[in-house]
Amino acid sequence: MHDSPTNIELVGNTLALLWEDGREFFLESSFLRKHSPSAEQAGEADIFGRVSGGNPNGDYSDVGIHAFKYVGNYAIRIQFSDGHNTGIFSWDYLAEIAGKKD
Repeated sequence: MHDSPTNIELVGNTLALLWEDGREFFLESSFLRKHSPSAEQAGEADIFGRVSGGNPNGDYSDVGIHAFKYVGNYAIRIQFSDGHNTGIFSWDYLAEIAGKKD
């Protein structure tokens, strides 16, 4: 489990995160929108592991970030320009997806 970033800033359409150990992540809004962990975006698995719903292949190239809010001490919720705001991006999840930037 990752500690909270020491600083998070929105720079244009890029979310910049600074961690205590000096790591920095710069995540574009379109990348974050595409990788939103919400059921609306990623789908939802039933008890047998079958995923239904979601829209993982959408085009989010024109989507920006309006704002973000902290969710406790473990995550942020991002308000995207297309109205999407149901994904909760935990520190662990942000570190995970930062390693697979497309």
